[in-house]
Amino acid sequence: MAERKVLNKYFPPDFDPAKLPKLKLDKHRQYVVRLMAPFNMRCTTCGEYIYKGKKFNARKETVDGETYLGLEIYRFYIRCPRCISEITFKTDPENTDYVAEKGATRNFQAIKRAEDEEERLKKEREEEELNNPMKALENRTKESKQEMDILEKLEELRDLNARHASVDHEMLLQQNMKYAKEIEARQEQEDEELVQSVFGRKRLEKRLSSESSDSEEEGSKGNLKRQHPENDQTVKATDVLIEESAKSSEPTEKKARSWEKSVGTLNKVSLGSLVKKKTTPNVAKGRSTSAEHVVVGSNSNSTATVPKAGGLSLVGNYSSGDSSDET
Repeated sequence: MAERKVLNKYFPPDFDPAKLPKLKLDKHRQYVVRLMAPFNMRCTTCGEYIYKGKKFNARKETVDGETYLGLEIYRFYIRCPRCISEITFKTDPENTDYVAEKGATRNFQAIKRAEDEEERLKKEREEEELNNPMKALENRTKESKQEMDILEKLEELRDLNARHASVDHEMLLQQNMKYAKEIEARQEQEDEELVQSVFGRKRLEKRLSSESSDSEEEGSKGNLKRQHPENDQTVKATDVLIEESAKSSEPTEKKARSWEKSVGTLNKVSLGSLVKKKTTPNVAKGRSTSAEHVVVGSNSNSTATVPKAGGLSLVGNYSSGDSSDET
């Protein structure tokens, strides 16, 4: 078991490799190898799609009579995973690619086609420059001009980046918002002008009709105020007090009238007529000349003349009357 791990094995001194028997193997024999699909393909029998990178147990053989610059070309056999039909493809050392032979068709690859076209144009250009030196000079001038343009654009981009580095982004956002608001206001103004131009006449007619109706209503209200001045809103504050005093005086007048009906009017003159005064004939005669006659009455219908005496004489009369009654 230890011999399988060593690198150098023992050879006896009398070992002759020429004496070893040679195996007679077929030159075009096939080898079983494990590989992956080199490109996307589709089976022509069942239409199964085989993507690039799918693993297969393939058989490999050398193609007879086909070489490229001394390099051998190999062929591979695989089977479709769905219908088990045989698919073959071989190497293409000229283009460093593979070529599908039978059993499947290669899917279209735009990138591969573009790369091939670019390679072809490059080769044609190189051949043309080798044969025509003026064309080579012209191509060089074009390339130098393109390089100068690229450098100028790079400088512009650098300046722009340096300029943006010092810009306040919040200020830019505020300016954008302000500009958007101005645009909205302008659009609203244009819409309003359009509406005014379309519906302006109708609105004017409605406004005039409403104003005329309002003026008619105000005129009718003025006429009602002239007919009924108590409904006027412009009333003075003193008018309220006058109305209240008039209302409060009405029941007193009614009470006075009922009292007059039952008892009669009482005043200073009527009370004086009810008092009997005791007078002496001398005093009465002496004062009769200077006394004044006053018309009084116990009732409102009857009248009587009573002499109006002075204040001192009345006091004397009251005192004399009281003393006479007591005696």
